[in-house]
Amino acid sequence: MPLKGPFRTSFGTQTVRTLLLLRAVTDSGEGWGECVAMVDPVYSPEYTEGCADVLRRFLVPALDGEVDAISVAPRLAKFRGHRMAKGALEMAVLDAELRAAGRSFARELGATRDSVPCGVSVGIMNSIPELLDAVGGYVDEGYVRIKLKIEPGWDLEPVRAVRERFGDVLLQVDANTAYTLADARHLAKLDPFELLLIEQPLDEEEILAHAELAKVVRTPICLDESITSARSAADAITLGACQIVNIKPGRVGGYLEARRIHDVCAAHGIAVWCGGMLETGLGRAANVALAALPGCTLPGDTSASDRYYSLDVTEPFVLEDGHLRVPTGPGLGVVPIQEVLDEVTVKTEWIPL
Repeated sequence: MPLKGPFRTSFGTQTVRTLLLLRAVTDSGEGWGECVAMVDPVYSPEYTEGCADVLRRFLVPALDGEVDAISVAPRLAKFRGHRMAKGALEMAVLDAELRAAGRSFARELGATRDSVPCGVSVGIMNSIPELLDAVGGYVDEGYVRIKLKIEPGWDLEPVRAVRERFGDVLLQVDANTAYTLADARHLAKLDPFELLLIEQPLDEEEILAHAELAKVVRTPICLDESITSARSAADAITLGACQIVNIKPGRVGGYLEARRIHDVCAAHGIAVWCGGMLETGLGRAANVALAALPGCTLPGDTSASDRYYSLDVTEPFVLEDGHLRVPTGPGLGVVPIQEVLDEVTVKTEWIPL
């Protein structure tokens, strides 16, 4: 699916989203899962074709016989890694199970709100005037928080320009692992801009380095790529490596593990928010449900459908006074529009059990 415009981060530029959607057909109904892996293994080790391969050869066959959502992760545990593929499969099974039972994703996860505040992620631009125009458009649309992607050479001046132009707008930055601990003093120069957080400034494996960075910078450190499970979240918190956690369900193996991370963080007084991976309306519906949990106290990257797509595969999510409504229908509460799905589908494959 083509994006409305290029989306540039420190690890590259996306112009198209290659989708891997799963449709689970069971005796009691069907459900949908969305795999958030990118085409290339640059954000994480997973990539779209690799996810399709491991699903086909290992993960789906491992669910032979009767299966419910809560048993998916244990039955797949013998296969190392591949969390995005596993998360998509669990999502499809969970959606089918909830649709059949007439329960919503939000109810199942423990949501406490019927709408969630929305932030927007702004990619690296070619110039500061271009950035200011983009941010101005999002502020005018009603987004309540702006996140700027940064990298060495594109950090202090863009942040300064946005802060000066837009005053007290909620503002944060995301480095996607672009810095090293040697940059600590430089990153501390972001402190005067009163940012909500600096997201994943260092390599995902450098938990102790993040703890050291937190001693130098005043702005709260938020971990993203480093958090792959409730256990890794607990370790990072104990070591003082983060004050905030970004939960991306695909990155951690699914929405049930995402809820566990939420609960661990809540027990330690750590704020969480729901990140995004350019999901379609299917993944967006599940993310909005997660973002409605009580511990999600910061606006997430659950932007409206038209932030990325001119035409979504579901009915679009529309911003209402800076918020998105949490679907209340069975399962995800949304289904693909068949005509759109047909238009964007280039290959289908059935894997019978």
